[in-house]
Amino acid sequence: MRRLFTAVLACLGITATALVASAPAYATGFKTYGSGVNVRADAYLSAAVVRTLSGPTSIDVDCQKHGDRVSNSDGTSEWWAHVPALGGYVTVVYVSVPQDKLPGVPECGTDNPPPAGGDITLADVQAMFGTRIANPSIVETGLPSLNQAMRDANINTAYRKAAFLATLVHESRLEYNIREIGDTRLYGGRGYIQLTGDFNYGPAGQYFGIDLLGNPDLAMSLQWSAPIARWYWTVARDINPYADNLDMGRVNAAIGYPAGAEDQRRCDSFKNAIRYLTGSVPSGVICTRPSALKGDTSKLTRTQFDNLAKNGGGLG
Repeated sequence: MRRLFTAVLACLGITATALVASAPAYATGFKTYGSGVNVRADAYLSAAVVRTLSGPTSIDVDCQKHGDRVSNSDGTSEWWAHVPALGGYVTVVYVSVPQDKLPGVPECGTDNPPPAGGDITLADVQAMFGTRIANPSIVETGLPSLNQAMRDANINTAYRKAAFLATLVHESRLEYNIREIGDTRLYGGRGYIQLTGDFNYGPAGQYFGIDLLGNPDLAMSLQWSAPIARWYWTVARDINPYADNLDMGRVNAAIGYPAGAEDQRRCDSFKNAIRYLTGSVPSGVICTRPSALKGDTSKLTRTQFDNLAKNGGGLG
């Protein structure tokens, strides 16, 4: 079926990429086929299933990874497509291309730092961020859900963990149940990522199938605070690639506040986290933003932000 589907598209002069409207510039569009296709946390059949695709689905793939061999009636592949928006990997054997490895898609991790193994503990974040951890018991209560969200979002290298945790410690002190102090707006900041605005509460609620517009306090519940942070990091924005490039300027811009002294404070926390996780701070950390991203980017769509981030110029 996979090869037949692709052949039909070729006869019509349509590529699989054309099935995906407005694919982000960093990714390549494809489409899965079949029903019940699992999205896994890693490129192995033993990895956790993070979601299941009910039917053919358009996907944006940023890289592919060699993993477990999967076979079906159409062929065999040992390659898995990484889909940031879904927080995991889909076996290429269920992607509608004639090849067993995706054409034009780089291999994952070629230029990335090595994985930073193990879950994050209270002692870890206290060592990284010191007195910013103001309520250790609340932080510790939330860490199991936060670690699961990090696994789901492929926040699995020292650079990615450092960027994510440095962001959250400034947004919420790593407290899952925090409300932005003094913010009385109905859709004001809540939870790990300080979700703000109906333009975020609405889409996040739709993604998880919950009524965040009708019950915004769910965003600071133990059940939903960490998944919502993961949603923002991988769906509303795609932030892991900026962390891979040590580009804390673009990470900060993606969070959605105007440039200022806070950028440097967050970048310092990023460096502290990397130092703790790896033993040193690499050269090339970028703390400033390109001029196109110096304003408040919170209301931009993902496509609008991606275009600005790509075309912002220079290294920040």
